[in-house]
Amino acid sequence: MKRDALVEYLNTFLQVDKFKDYAPNGLQVEGKEKVSTIVTGVTACQELIEKAIALKADVLLVHHGFFWKGEPPVLTGMKGRRIKALMNCDINLLGYHLPLDAHPMLGNNAELARHLDISDAEVVEEMGDGLLWQGRLDLPMKAEKFAARLAKVLDREPLHIGAKSGDIKTLAWCSGGAQDYIDMAAKLGVDAFISGEASERTYHSAIEQGIHYFGAGHHATERYGIQALGEHLKREFGLTHHFIDVVNPV
Repeated sequence: MKRDALVEYLNTFLQVDKFKDYAPNGLQVEGKEKVSTIVTGVTACQELIEKAIALKADVLLVHHGFFWKGEPPVLTGMKGRRIKALMNCDINLLGYHLPLDAHPMLGNNAELARHLDISDAEVVEEMGDGLLWQGRLDLPMKAEKFAARLAKVLDREPLHIGAKSGDIKTLAWCSGGAQDYIDMAAKLGVDAFISGEASERTYHSAIEQGIHYFGAGHHATERYGIQALGEHLKREFGLTHHFIDVVNPV
């Protein structure tokens, strides 16, 4: 299919115009016009780019792309090498950040609920800019057992703050670096909040508000959305899709 048709489809499907983001969503580096092979991954790092080149990708589709607010605009050093590698091989780079976190069907938060068997998963409409979700477990689970479920599903031991023996029934979550949403989660009255990272203040917020916090990894909590998006494009347009998980413990 044509690159521009793919970009137009994704921009509409992910509703990019709804978001005020920290980086441009959509086409970030222009490559060949006709595309048939897509490689997806969480972050457009050098290792992912090299693996996309080896697979003769026409499109590299990621959650974390380039040109973030506040970063130097010059194409030198690490960023210069990455973009040069893409342009030398005529590979299109497409990045979707907040739109992929928020998508109700196959976004990072929707996919977390699916993989963790969270029922009645829904966006909290009144807070969190559409990025905070809540739901429940079908049966109450000890915090220690739920931490084990997180570790198995996300292939990473989570940081757990809270009593090891406490029961968990209701949850809120937001993928990636959303640890400060813990205060909104506490206002919802849920038993636990899941995100990717933790700050020094996260510990005190969890302990003083009596809510379990699980820092399950920025990369790990955002692995499934981009993979689901690639599979969606494969089904919709008959494109070849390869998901590459570049290991990142953070």
